[in-house]
Amino acid sequence: MFRNIKEDIASVFARDPAARNTFEVLTCYPGLHARMAHRLTNWLWHANLKWLARFLSHLTRALTGIEIHPGATIGQRFFIDHGMGVVIGETAEIGNDVTLYHGVTLGGTSWKEGKRHPTLGDGVVVGAGAKILGPIHIGAGAKIGSNAVVVKDVPAGATAAGIPARILDEERKKSSGFNAYGIGNDQNDPMAKAIHGLLGHSVTVDQRIDFILKQLERMGVDVEEERATADKFDPNHLNDIVD
Repeated sequence: MFRNIKEDIASVFARDPAARNTFEVLTCYPGLHARMAHRLTNWLWHANLKWLARFLSHLTRALTGIEIHPGATIGQRFFIDHGMGVVIGETAEIGNDVTLYHGVTLGGTSWKEGKRHPTLGDGVVVGAGAKILGPIHIGAGAKIGSNAVVVKDVPAGATAAGIPARILDEERKKSSGFNAYGIGNDQNDPMAKAIHGLLGHSVTVDQRIDFILKQLERMGVDVEEERATADKFDPNHLNDIVD
């Protein structure tokens, strides 16, 4: 037990530059308190003292703002930074050296009994506000961007972001990278996507209108007024606004 606590304290110093000394970590880090309490409630849960385990878990949530079901399986050197709003479901499985930021949910998508919650491999980092839902697997060393909603497996070492989350390719990794707190440049904004789609369609329509006007000019029709009207709309201006 004491060895595990020492490892937990060391993991705080390794991952939070704001940690100054052991006394401060022991007294002021709700993530550490929640993890210590979970060790007890998990033992009670497997000892078939389930009501007591749930009651102590309930008290821990009131104290720390972190809700960890006693049935969840958690590995060594688990670190929750800040912690407020973190929810970890009953059948969640978390490997070693995993880091969660505040507002993370490891939730289920079904009311059926059995495996309902995600499995996180070793060294996974989950950004603030991310939701990982269902009995999916997040591979070792993967990173989940802030506010992402993950409903499919993520390969080991990959970075996933967005709503719904998708794997970032190499180009986007270089340009935006992983941010545990902030929101990336691509927020999967449906309004932005719709506007970009309309802009693409308008370009196609403009090309067709230009073709028709050219054909009319060849037939001797005066189309200067129509061209002046078409030139008043510049889709590039809207494109600048959206970007």
